[in-house]
Amino acid sequence: ARVACRTATALGAAGVLALSFPLHPPGRPEKSRAPELLGAGVPTLVVQGGNDPFGHPDEFPEGPWEMVEVPHADHGFAVPKRSGTTEERTLETITGAVVRWTAALG
Repeated sequence: ARVACRTATALGAAGVLALSFPLHPPGRPEKSRAPELLGAGVPTLVVQGGNDPFGHPDEFPEGPWEMVEVPHADHGFAVPKRSGTTEERTLETITGAVVRWTAALG
């Protein structure tokens, strides 16, 4: 996702799909990588786990991107059994967001 953001405009990309954008190293929010995300220069969708140690959705600054939170998911989109959700529901959230976003790109 970081490389895609850095190269999107130079490569003529229609958009950037950032699955689990690493906003910062785990436990190091002061080392923000938000400038890379802000610099994408094209429509961007960030699909982020609600419990991602590389950045929870609420840690992201306001930006020109669209954010979709995957409830209870970690950086690899795994969800704990105790969350009450299923892997299927998690995949539906991810794929639904991606399909909707890519269709809107045209």
